[in-house]
Amino acid sequence: MTRHRPISPSWIALLAIGLALMLGACATTDTVDPYVELPVEELYNAAMDQMEAGDYKTAAKSFDEVERQHPYSQWATKAQVMAAYSLYLVDDYDGSILALDRFISLHPGNQYAPYAYYLKGLCYYEQISDIARDQRMSEQALATYTDLVRRFPDTAYARDARLKIDLTHDHLAGKEMDVGRYYLRRGNHLAAIGRFRLVIAQYGTTTHVAEALHRLVEAYLALGIVDEARRTASVLGHNYPDSIWYKDTWKLMAAQKLLTQDELAAAGIPADARN
Repeated sequence: MTRHRPISPSWIALLAIGLALMLGACATTDTVDPYVELPVEELYNAAMDQMEAGDYKTAAKSFDEVERQHPYSQWATKAQVMAAYSLYLVDDYDGSILALDRFISLHPGNQYAPYAYYLKGLCYYEQISDIARDQRMSEQALATYTDLVRRFPDTAYARDARLKIDLTHDHLAGKEMDVGRYYLRRGNHLAAIGRFRLVIAQYGTTTHVAEALHRLVEAYLALGIVDEARRTASVLGHNYPDSIWYKDTWKLMAAQKLLTQDELAAAGIPADARN
């Protein structure tokens, strides 16, 4: 018969210590961050107090707690938006956008939905960089504000969104102009023409159109496409007769002997500037 070795006293002591450590760890785990259910009004008001005190990160967590403890209350819906707003206030744009997307997907027709779209657009809008950089944020802001105007056209948020859409269009047009000028300087006239035409077609209400028409004339003349240059110059003169680009265009064409004195006079170019 197999005999078992008796457990020595030292092993018994080690086992006792190990068991005590395990029990201690369990006790510690059980007592860390206990879940305490509180009335929804108390949770929400505490979060608002934290916001007023400028503790936005803590407020965001507290608003999340409102939803966690009372997911089907009317306070929970508003708390989702307030949590996103709290994150926006600390420039956590990614976190705010994530929270807003979740809110919009769950409550597309809620009374706070227009504001959720507006705040989401603002998160993108405030990250728009100068025209030399990638314009993904401009495109995202434009898409979000366009969606807001389409879904909720009569709200105050939509009215402000329309203004930001115009500014975003102008920024995107500026990017295309910057690229077009680069191609023009490099002698890549066909690529430049593509950029300037895009500005005219997609961003026709922006401040860049007059210059885009002038740059088209430059590119056409460089390629020897005189008829197209004349047609584009006429469009520029008809739509932007007071623009500096209008006179620059006709001076450019005059320098290449492409205009008569009568055409120069009609363009309003002084006699001493025609040669």
